[in-house]
Amino acid sequence: MSSVQPGCLWVVATPIGHRDDLSVRAIESLRAVAVIAAEDTRHSRPLLLHHGIDTPLIALHEHNERDAVEAIVRRLAAGDSVALISDAGTPLISDPGFRLVRAARAAGIRCVPVPGPCAAIAALSVAGLPSDRFVFEGFLPPKAAARRGRLQQLAGEPRTLIFYESSHRVAESLADMRDVFGGEREAVLARELTKLFETVIGEPLAELVARVAADPDQQRGECVLLVAGCGEEADAKLAEGRRIFAILREELPPAKAAKLAAAISGAPRKGLYVG
Repeated sequence: MSSVQPGCLWVVATPIGHRDDLSVRAIESLRAVAVIAAEDTRHSRPLLLHHGIDTPLIALHEHNERDAVEAIVRRLAAGDSVALISDAGTPLISDPGFRLVRAARAAGIRCVPVPGPCAAIAALSVAGLPSDRFVFEGFLPPKAAARRGRLQQLAGEPRTLIFYESSHRVAESLADMRDVFGGEREAVLARELTKLFETVIGEPLAELVARVAADPDQQRGECVLLVAGCGEEADAKLAEGRRIFAILREELPPAKAAKLAAAISGAPRKGLYVG
């Protein structure tokens, strides 16, 4: 007998690569619901057929989510059970679905997680970087200036940083990380996780940038980038930068003082504004 209850939204994690990573509970849930809302029905159908799931599919992606949500919530309110899946991994993690879950909860509809694969967590589990505290930043801005600006804001972050990146920008993003965080900072490229050509490479950023630039194979597929937090050395730089900033701002406007203090100390400019 199915454990799927009517009128519930089931948020179901699907494999990030290996088809057999779909859990038994996920298979049961996807078979039992009235309809599955998928990010790309063409992408999801082979996975579902592989597991003998013939539940009807409807599309829910970033381009139609706003319009599709109302219709799905009506079905839920009428008693239909609906499953939400993305192309890979856990829905809503850099994927569509937020508006649907928010609208369903606002309508008093129960939302049930069916946990499973997530590329960010899978990468963290094998990266060898501190995992007790971490920050998931999703995708960095595609434009170089905006990307560097965002990295600059994160330069003083003590927790392990996790990013998703497209294959055609991974080399550029790593180079920007080296320039902003410093070449000594530990980093990991986790690529094509659970797939045939899976690689997990951990090196200081300077070495990782050179390795990826020299090997086109490391610029293909699905990429997760992980970077160690700033650590004690960065804390010392920040403390020195703030000391210099405090002196300079007695004579200079704050913006000018921060720019000079950052240049002298190597500390991130944004971290110099305290109090």
